[in-house]
Amino acid sequence: MNKLLNELLHADVQRQTRRHFLQSAGFGLGVLGLGSLLDGCGPTREKTTAIRSDASLHVPHFVPKAQRVIYIHMAGAPSQLELFDYKPELEKFHGKDCPAAFLEGKQFAFIQGVPKMLGPQGKFGQYGQSGAWLSDYLPYLQTMADEITFLKAMHTDQFNHAPAQLLLHTGSARLGRPSLGAWAVYGLGSDNQNLPGFIVLASGGRQPDAGKSVYGSGFLPSVYQGVQCRTGGDPVLYVTDPKGMNRNMRQKTIEAINDINRQTYEDAQDPETLTRISQYEMAFRMQMSVPQVMDVSREPPFILDMYGVKPGDGSFAMNCLLARKLVENDVRFVQLFDWGWDGHGTSASDNIEGGLRHKCRLSDKPVAALLQDLKMRGLLEETLVVWGAEFGRTPMQENRNGLVMPYMGRDHHLEAFTMWMAGGGTKQGYTHGQTDELGYYGVTDRVHVHDLQATILHLMGFDHEKFTYPFQGRNFRLTDTAGKVVNEILA
Repeated sequence: MNKLLNELLHADVQRQTRRHFLQSAGFGLGVLGLGSLLDGCGPTREKTTAIRSDASLHVPHFVPKAQRVIYIHMAGAPSQLELFDYKPELEKFHGKDCPAAFLEGKQFAFIQGVPKMLGPQGKFGQYGQSGAWLSDYLPYLQTMADEITFLKAMHTDQFNHAPAQLLLHTGSARLGRPSLGAWAVYGLGSDNQNLPGFIVLASGGRQPDAGKSVYGSGFLPSVYQGVQCRTGGDPVLYVTDPKGMNRNMRQKTIEAINDINRQTYEDAQDPETLTRISQYEMAFRMQMSVPQVMDVSREPPFILDMYGVKPGDGSFAMNCLLARKLVENDVRFVQLFDWGWDGHGTSASDNIEGGLRHKCRLSDKPVAALLQDLKMRGLLEETLVVWGAEFGRTPMQENRNGLVMPYMGRDHHLEAFTMWMAGGGTKQGYTHGQTDELGYYGVTDRVHVHDLQATILHLMGFDHEKFTYPFQGRNFRLTDTAGKVVNEILA
């Protein structure tokens, strides 16, 4: 209560002080003109009267096939060679010196000298009518193979986690660009006025290496940034009323603060003031809507069993179930981050023998359940599910500092990795692209991360080359100056 009242007092004093200064200091509007000249490298000032999150904010370039997106990011990068990209020829090279062609002129995160080749550790088979290759690491996903489009020849420009995650989610390896989810909500808005259009759920005990920038709004108004919800306690911090304040009192306090904010906007015309108004109003509505949506206790027991969750456990499985509930309530973009997929082989938990299998045991069942649940409810057709990581893993065993690791592990690899998509206008039971016989290079139908971004935007109804935002004197887009739609995977 005191915090809100203090903010109300501070906002009123700040506004009166600014207005008094401009009117009485003798500078008048010249100060504002000078400010606009000096602010050339600062954020673009939009001349708008409202920050709106409704679906009429932008008109898509064509009819969207994907009305919603669930993006599952396995932070750290699981090995495609143990999960999806079966290379029997690699088995024959197991333990042999890496070919010189794989090393000359290449740079790796940790490999030095001449490492040994490492054969696939999973047992592979073909599944579904499509005959997709999956390993025994993913027994549940095997049953959903005919719903999935696999991208077998993905590649990126970055081999360290943070810049690679930024490139994948924001289109740039540098900080400051809007994330894919922010672009999605900026473009299509949200159909649910009581929930944020972009919600983030994290598991694994840590944030992604690139931090919150991978779901930030960059230079877009901050109303479009991802809102992280928790799966234990209050879904959002301070969503409940503090002691001594009832809901009516909080509503009146927020209305008073926003009255001052509106007057402030009339004075300064700063769109971030409108964002602040919108966020206060959204926070008030979220008090009722978020706890209800995040409560899984009313889910039928067979659904809880299908995902493998217990109410309040805060697991990745819980986040998969919550993702279904959120898109069911018209949240536009749900981002799941699960940390702990970095299999270098330095320890018993950081390897492809025990560590990767353990992570797959925790994630395989709920991911398959999510696809099955969405399909069962008629949501998969209009919900795009994306699964992947920032890069892949090498066909060689990591030999950090020239020394072989105590456990089997693979280094970061930017030349080839696998991602998959399902629903939302993508083909069912289709595999696009392939790598060479040892899984080092993509040899057909390579897909860059900018191509992936262009394709996701296309499925959401936007031409990635025309979907832009003016900032610092030029129009920016998610795919920067590259990217092409992968038409072959479109249904």
